[in-house]
Amino acid sequence: MDRLPYVATELAAGYDAVGTLPVSVVLHDIRSLYNVGAFFRSADGVGIDRLVLSGITGQPPHKEITKTALGAEQQVVWDRCGDIAAYVQERQNLGYEIAAIETSQHAVDLFDWQAKFPVCLLFGHEVTGLDQQLLDRCDVHVRLPMRGLKHSLNVATAGGVVLYELLRKYRLAHQSSVR
Repeated sequence: MDRLPYVATELAAGYDAVGTLPVSVVLHDIRSLYNVGAFFRSADGVGIDRLVLSGITGQPPHKEITKTALGAEQQVVWDRCGDIAAYVQERQNLGYEIAAIETSQHAVDLFDWQAKFPVCLLFGHEVTGLDQQLLDRCDVHVRLPMRGLKHSLNVATAGGVVLYELLRKYRLAHQSSVR
């Protein structure tokens, strides 16, 4: 993985002091820079430990990312990853549960999922999702319950929902030790 030092040391120290949610997020082949920016904003909002950009996913600095991130891209620790399979394996070796946010037939409902922290979330292309080889590496596939006619949400919207649900679950499990 190519480490990009985009977060100043004092920002990273302050970030850890607030309480980092033990969740990393991988954005693989996200085509819309506005979606990437929205993920930065949600990542900052819940305080994840890392955002990883891979495949065709754009990276800061970029005006479309900045427009939706509103400066969060300067606060969130992020990396550019060239080998997503190796990154997933590395996270598994570190004890992360690997969760694909996907509408696959074997996916569990977000609200029924018993997340095992730390968690690494994988989000894929807005239309085609994650490829099967990457899905096969995941410990669990998680879907959002959809009650309307559409079977999915915008990827950045889904990301915000999943991240805040994980924050809620983590706070319940740790007696609100995370703000």
